[in-house]
Amino acid sequence: GEDVKPFTPEKAKEIVMSLQKPAVFCSMVGDWPALNWNAKYLSALLDGKTIEFRLGLKMVDLVPQFETSCSYVKATLEEFLAWSCGQPCLSGPFSCYEYSKYWAYADYKYIARIFEDKPEVFQDIRWSDFGFPGRSGRESTLWIGSEGANTPCHLDSYGCNLVLQVQGRKKWHLFPPDDSSFLYPTRIPYEESSVFSKVNVANPDLKCFPKFRNATAHVVTLNPGQVLLVPRHWWHYVESIDPVTVSINSWIELDADHEARVEEAITRMLVCAIKSAENPSDGDCWLNPTEVEATSHEINLQYLNKAVSAYFKCQKANVSEQASSSSTGAEQRTSASCKRRKSEASTEREGCRLLTHEFGFSTFKGGNLQEIHFGPHLIQVLPQSQETSSMVAVAVESDSRDLLHESEGGHIGKLHCSRKQLVMNNDRETPAHQMDSDSSPNASQTALSTNDLLDCLVNPHVISLVARLLLERRV
Repeated sequence: GEDVKPFTPEKAKEIVMSLQKPAVFCSMVGDWPALNWNAKYLSALLDGKTIEFRLGLKMVDLVPQFETSCSYVKATLEEFLAWSCGQPCLSGPFSCYEYSKYWAYADYKYIARIFEDKPEVFQDIRWSDFGFPGRSGRESTLWIGSEGANTPCHLDSYGCNLVLQVQGRKKWHLFPPDDSSFLYPTRIPYEESSVFSKVNVANPDLKCFPKFRNATAHVVTLNPGQVLLVPRHWWHYVESIDPVTVSINSWIELDADHEARVEEAITRMLVCAIKSAENPSDGDCWLNPTEVEATSHEINLQYLNKAVSAYFKCQKANVSEQASSSSTGAEQRTSASCKRRKSEASTEREGCRLLTHEFGFSTFKGGNLQEIHFGPHLIQVLPQSQETSSMVAVAVESDSRDLLHESEGGHIGKLHCSRKQLVMNNDRETPAHQMDSDSSPNASQTALSTNDLLDCLVNPHVISLVARLLLERRV
């Protein structure tokens, strides 16, 4: 018989658009053909087509393995599966990477791109069950990883996120937007729409990042057949905990994205201007591999003006809609998801296209949070227990190098500082006797870098204020 789901599309959409905390949907995708998209099935579907894998070290360190510090290979899924079984690879793309030491991740693979010759498979993914008619695999992204594969902790500037787990399990560490200052946000490496954290949340160094002890982790292990809702601006670190994992996600655009695009345009302009002025010989890989190139000041200014124009166009449309719509509101069409593009897709500046693309944003009106009930079909992702948090604090204070615990709240491993901590003198000026002969600070101090300045200058709170001041000039 017909599969009966615990939520109607309308109710599911109400939850997605109203709920401001992460939650897991269960029993919503049992009839989706995409549940058959395990790595073996996808290997046959790709039929020898190669995709790019990002490789990182399994060794747990105190700093995130950003994409700029990873290795990259192009391989077939058949080659990946042979390698992920732990079999020695004497030849082929993975031959230089010992399975016991490395993980591999085919991440951010747009299904519309890798299956462009098989558009019929798009219908295997049915986001219409969550209240977004017409949204399918064409607007979705594929993730295939080995055990240990991870995405550094970051927040997405645009939209909210629905994630379907197909094969294996992934552990998600999520932090609310209010914890942003505790996560030491940075825009280096720079990627439009992603704000990274300097903290390796799986192995935090509280000596270098003491404010992280105030962050509240919401941890969940996502199992096959479950769908995770990641609300807007929630930080997340994701790690594969099984030998092979497959996930599918789709970003849901929001009206608030218009202002976020203005903020991203300002950030791009400042980061490109300042970093491009540095001496190239410094060797700072500040541009994420997902960005094609550093765009010029003139082009960035064009994007800023287009983002501002789009913001006011949306504001005007919303005012007109509120004047003409009924009290229940009108359902709007949700456009194709476009979060970020890989540089391999085309020669066009894909990262910048996000600022100029025309979106049909989805807005839910009249949501009543009191009507959303958690239970077996909708599981709230709860905060880490206070007991676990205190254990973490004690571990860091004692500089323990042992694995303390493995629980639903995560794990803490080796603790050793991997980069120099910025030590500032309490005085405004450094006394002459503490200066070296070349007038530079002594070894106990670290000179401020361009990235230190950028961390302050393009801090999300600062950029938000600048964007509002800039928009006020157009009112």
